[in-house]
Amino acid sequence: MTSRLSPADLAAYERDGLVIVRGMFDAEETELLRRAMEQDPEIKDHLIDRLDGEGGNTRIALWNRAGDSVYGMAARAEKMAHTAEAIIGAEVYHYQSKLTAKEPFTGGAWEWHQDYGYWYYNGCLAPAMFSCMIALDKTTRENGCLQLVKGSHKLGRLDHVPLTAGQNEADPEHMKHILERHEIVYAELEPGDALFFHCNTLHRSDQNRSANRRWTLLICYNAVWNDAYKREDDRYFVPLDIVPDAAIKQAGLRFADGSDQEHFASRPFVPDVTRLKKAS
Repeated sequence: MTSRLSPADLAAYERDGLVIVRGMFDAEETELLRRAMEQDPEIKDHLIDRLDGEGGNTRIALWNRAGDSVYGMAARAEKMAHTAEAIIGAEVYHYQSKLTAKEPFTGGAWEWHQDYGYWYYNGCLAPAMFSCMIALDKTTRENGCLQLVKGSHKLGRLDHVPLTAGQNEADPEHMKHILERHEIVYAELEPGDALFFHCNTLHRSDQNRSANRRWTLLICYNAVWNDAYKREDDRYFVPLDIVPDAAIKQAGLRFADGSDQEHFASRPFVPDVTRLKKAS
């Protein structure tokens, strides 16, 4: 096992629902990932505009398989896969990856939500899932770093309500009282730092009102035993072919090969929670 989390880190994750690993990716690895997100034609061709409720816009690209590109190698690397297994306590598979690109002055906000508030509707029965956010740029309060509610993963899955066509948000009434009782953590990161957070940890981010962009790569994992029972959402179990950490640099600036090995998404998954509530 080559988990990058110490016993103290794992205890902090269990307690807080989040933990930051500084320098998870070194400068060379981070530069390769940054350049791939900027230059890969498949990434560019699959960018999606996601509007917030305030007129801002965040560009995202989503893919559901960890292929042979340099960013696929990052998701398959021992240090990531074994850290994921340590967090979940079981064998994992790659659930989803995402580029989140907040441009200077225009990058949009994300309101309070849980990832499991979406992923539950993909057919994942248990919250045995998490995200790892890798900073490609310096992320600060000024350019819209992630904000997380410490310990909120212990509250369970909350009801979510529609905000925009591209976003749902956690029930505002509950959020008012949650924020009165819980601390907010601002995940300010240097390039190469990684933030691991539980799928029920409430999080949001402000618009980017600075002159500095904020690009991050998110890699998400699910327990194999928690495989999504739905197949139409394309996030079901595919064995994770783990590679040595050195495979990232060996790949160099390797892009997706155009065969859709990564299964890029053409649109984000936003469950129609209004319709679902009426059906219940």
